[in-house]
Amino acid sequence: MTTTPATSPPRPTTLASATLDALPAAVGRPTYDRTAVTASIVHFGVGGFHRAHEAMYVDRLMELGVPGALDWGICGVGALPHDRRIVDTLTAQDGLYTLVVKHPDGHREPRVVGSLVELVFAPDDPQAVVDRLAHPRTRIVSLTITEGGYLVNQVTGEFDAADPAIRADLEDGAVPRTVFGYVVAGLAARRDAGQEPFTVMSCDNLPGNGDVARTMMTAYARLKDPALADWMDEHVSFPNGMVDRITPVTVQDDIDRLVEEFGVEDGWPVVCEPFTQWVLEDHFTQGRPPLEAAGVQLVEDVVPYELMKLRLLNASHQALCYLGYLSGYRYAHEVCQDPLFVDFLLGYMEHEGSPTLPDVPGVDLDAYRHELIARFANPEVRDTLARLCAESSDRIPKWLVPVIRRNLETGGQIDSSALVVASWARYAEGVDEQGEPIEVVDRVKDRVMAAAAQQGTDPLAFLRDRDLFGDLVDDERFTSVFTRALSALHTKGARETLQSWTGRSSTT
Repeated sequence: MTTTPATSPPRPTTLASATLDALPAAVGRPTYDRTAVTASIVHFGVGGFHRAHEAMYVDRLMELGVPGALDWGICGVGALPHDRRIVDTLTAQDGLYTLVVKHPDGHREPRVVGSLVELVFAPDDPQAVVDRLAHPRTRIVSLTITEGGYLVNQVTGEFDAADPAIRADLEDGAVPRTVFGYVVAGLAARRDAGQEPFTVMSCDNLPGNGDVARTMMTAYARLKDPALADWMDEHVSFPNGMVDRITPVTVQDDIDRLVEEFGVEDGWPVVCEPFTQWVLEDHFTQGRPPLEAAGVQLVEDVVPYELMKLRLLNASHQALCYLGYLSGYRYAHEVCQDPLFVDFLLGYMEHEGSPTLPDVPGVDLDAYRHELIARFANPEVRDTLARLCAESSDRIPKWLVPVIRRNLETGGQIDSSALVVASWARYAEGVDEQGEPIEVVDRVKDRVMAAAAQQGTDPLAFLRDRDLFGDLVDDERFTSVFTRALSALHTKGARETLQSWTGRSSTT
């Protein structure tokens, strides 16, 4: 009897420029000439969101063959010490990475993105970053530095110049170490050389992100060089933009499945949902890519769109994450497949979030609200509640507190919002309903956990942080609902509390 020798599966293709032609047919890849791409965008923060969003749009533009698109490649900068790994990984792959779109039916759609053509690790050579910013071919500097990266005092709205890294950058003759230091040094070099400035384009989840970037960057510059700050005020453009795409943290399973299902070996792929949106003000100093050809909405005023996204999508993420975690869930899709939570989220969006919004041109808000639930419920994205619960002190004050304030001013509903704040206060105690520890991740972790620990004797301890909540602690209407919610969370637990809040029978 003869036997057929076992065959080994084909070896996976390791991602690099030389291997693009060897990729399986099911994997999209650049067909444009990457050697012809010129990097005129410098981007700080080459994490998952940037690579699922801005870099994807630029790659799409190049793939469409739009005239001039190849002039808008991206130079990615890792500014912080912990960025070394991602810069090293992407450098080894010639800037290439795989973007995997996860559809709700389980279908995965991979494409190798080629718009990132240069990479710099700033701590190794800070001057190289300044020189790159000062180079005439740099026309846009974009940012994904997280909400907390702008160093905004949550109450005053002013720049936090007390940050130790900022103080070091402000020393005479200091070599830049922060994004503020790099950007302002680059602008100073251009001013001194008589060159036009680049546009600074924030891609972070902040209300008025361009306005915030302008205020904080010029505040830093005014401390460094007041005349430069005046020049920036007059010459530098900071367009506002609304960005949207759920992009969970890449996990080892994503890397393994890319090898198993598609034969691609990628050190740091990115996974995301199918939905993507970018609404951007058309205010640029030295031109811009023809982004509208790639699906970007160019508008004169982005405020209505960004408020819709921040107060409905982002605030709803906070509405589901703490209550969901305390109820025993660990993923967003689990929460949004539970009718009890769906009722709560739609109730918050319809009765508390939406009434605070201006008219949003071209948007059906009811359809948008239901679309958000469907997006959150995508089981393939596997967005962790731990990710959504992280850095709450940078999120709740920007996304939910403005909703509360507006509804208090107008006599609107606040019950759902108060329960969300109470659920954060309960989560910040660091122990779940089964007595298991919760890993609280926050830039002011010690402060919020210390406040949460006092709630047994002072139910308003958490609200007393005026840097986070302003004067909400002084508003009897809000505090009465908040303390009732917090008490219910402690005595009944999250799920039963939610049941009483929605008036719905609880089913598991």
